[in-house]
Amino acid sequence: MLSPNPCIVYVDDNRDSLEMIELMLRMDDDSYRVSTVSTADKALALLESQPIDLYILDYSLPEMSGAELCRRIRQTDSRTPILFYSAMAREIDREKAMAAGATEYLVKPNDLEKLTETVGRLLNENSFSNCKSPGGV
Repeated sequence: MLSPNPCIVYVDDNRDSLEMIELMLRMDDDSYRVSTVSTADKALALLESQPIDLYILDYSLPEMSGAELCRRIRQTDSRTPILFYSAMAREIDREKAMAAGATEYLVKPNDLEKLTETVGRLLNENSFSNCKSPGGV
């Protein structure tokens, strides 16, 4: 059962991407609570402080790769869907992300039109809990 306000955490070190995807997700469904963070450390802090219903990760992050962040999330959370949305389009990058525990992998900007559809599907395939108000970058 989908909660009335699913919590999505989007991790990307590009501020423009953070703002665009947050806006796009909120326009698609205004019930989404979107927290955007620019580092893996901030994402891990959110994981410890509130329930998350979906992670969207970039592959290239400053202090660790998205694949490493995915592995760390999976150490404590084996159920929450993790969607990669990254410009890293090589098959090896996709394979590393999937091996780390990713649920889906989309390539930006090519798969932009698939993003909201995939988010909705992943959220509907899982059961959720409400989360606290979103934090900022």
